[in-house]
Amino acid sequence: MRNKSSQTDQQPTTCDYRDQQVALLTQHGKEGVIAPVLAKLPGCRVEKVEGFDTDLLGTFTRDIAREGSQLDAARKKARIGMELSGFSIGIASEGSFGTDPFTGMQSWNRELLIWIDDRLGIEIIATSAGKTNCSHRLIESWEEAEDFARSAGFPEHHLVVRPADENYQELRKGLADLASLEDAVCWALDFAPNRRAFIETDMRAFANPTRLENIRLAAEDLARRLTSLCPACGVPGFSRVRLVRGLPCEDCGIPTNEAKADIHCCVRCEHQMLVEREREYASARFCGYCNP
Repeated sequence: MRNKSSQTDQQPTTCDYRDQQVALLTQHGKEGVIAPVLAKLPGCRVEKVEGFDTDLLGTFTRDIAREGSQLDAARKKARIGMELSGFSIGIASEGSFGTDPFTGMQSWNRELLIWIDDRLGIEIIATSAGKTNCSHRLIESWEEAEDFARSAGFPEHHLVVRPADENYQELRKGLADLASLEDAVCWALDFAPNRRAFIETDMRAFANPTRLENIRLAAEDLARRLTSLCPACGVPGFSRVRLVRGLPCEDCGIPTNEAKADIHCCVRCEHQMLVEREREYASARFCGYCNP
């Protein structure tokens, strides 16, 4: 382990979040998975904040577009929660969906949590990513709707139905039982000029257990970061910010694309530390020379 900071003369301070109140603006049940994690470690009290419709910042059903990036939306929610509650600490969650970064063939969910502490003047970002059931289908019959529902994990995972196509303004969401789903599908098929209905998974947190679990994992990542203090200034959030690649091949010794170390950095004073990984050599299967 090698220290790369020029600020080693700073004296560490202590930061204790035990019993601190933290604002969480949400209307989709996220407090149920975030609060218990942070109550254990680092021991703070996450308080649900109401009084603002978070759907105004963007919806997954595309009726309201999200402005800015995923981080921008999370930061805005955290700030609104802090203003409504009067707390100096706020937390917010924001999700995004796309294809997996490995094959580009599976649905992928990335959850981001932001922690803002105005007392210390810091922001800490935590994430979690994994496969999800985010999907949709254009259907022509109730039988096709039933088939999609089975593949999507219905009724534990709720569904959304709209007439004609994915852009039709009228919709029914939060469908969580067979009777309401059938009624919505029949309505959409009868209402649509093309006699088709667009059915998709409801990706709001409370309506999607798979996504809710990913939010919980992001909360665990945040808890680890909150208990990792900077060795120079003592604030939380000291964690890995990038990889150092070039681990030598076990056979020929040529540098590979495998990581040989991590760079950890403070979110406030920018103190950095190079942390060597335990592995000394990479497998020859990752070597561009031995395994071209």
